[in-house]
Amino acid sequence: MKHDRIDLLPFQVRERWPSRPPLALSLVAPVYDEEANLERLYQKAVEVFGSEAAWELVLVDDGSRDGSPELIRSLCKRDPRVRGVFFARNCGQTAAISAGLQVASAELIATLDADLQNDPADLPRMIELLRSGQHDAVVGWRKKRNDTFVRRVSSKIANAVRNSISGDSIRDTGCSLKVFRREAIQALPLFEGMHRFLPTLLRYHGYSVIETPVEHHPRVAGVSKYGVWNRAFKATKDLFAVRWMRRRRLLLPIREVIGG
Repeated sequence: MKHDRIDLLPFQVRERWPSRPPLALSLVAPVYDEEANLERLYQKAVEVFGSEAAWELVLVDDGSRDGSPELIRSLCKRDPRVRGVFFARNCGQTAAISAGLQVASAELIATLDADLQNDPADLPRMIELLRSGQHDAVVGWRKKRNDTFVRRVSSKIANAVRNSISGDSIRDTGCSLKVFRREAIQALPLFEGMHRFLPTLLRYHGYSVIETPVEHHPRVAGVSKYGVWNRAFKATKDLFAVRWMRRRRLLLPIREVIGG
């Protein structure tokens, strides 16, 4: 049985598994039956970010049924920059991403899929965009998607509906390639379905989010674990919750703060 939840509060996660010394970048990837892709993901990270020790790859195993957990442990032994987070059961994509965001220790945190349909080679440019302006997040939008016709059309419709209801203008909420300032993303409250609305939630809380086009490649190994229709109803319910948050957010009209 699938339980799309997590058992530990954010501060408990950080307390039980404290952060490493400050790093420049944490790469966070949820993993569910991605044995055929993990070695390629690791090699791509090394290729893009080199042999420096200022980055880490956080792989969150979401109760995989294949050899993914063993391969993650092997990568951790081979390279101390790889960190493994292991769920006791399958909890879903939101929980896996949330755990990775909380365990990540770097100044900047990037999320991506383990299947490499998102290209890590886009991240240096996204990081530069984040550092060169007064922004808190840079999110990718897949200008040319290498997916089936049904996936492309359903995604386009879903994005339009979400923006209409949420009052936002994010072009591609389904693109996993995103870069956040750690203090911004770790300040957000966690709830089920959160990963679909991270840019919108950041904007609700006053953070600056910009978009940039990114590459999108066909999947070369394994199969997608998330179909077109198996998440539509849940995402719609979550969307109305997000709209409620927008209407009920507390805006403080502070004009001045004085004194020591």
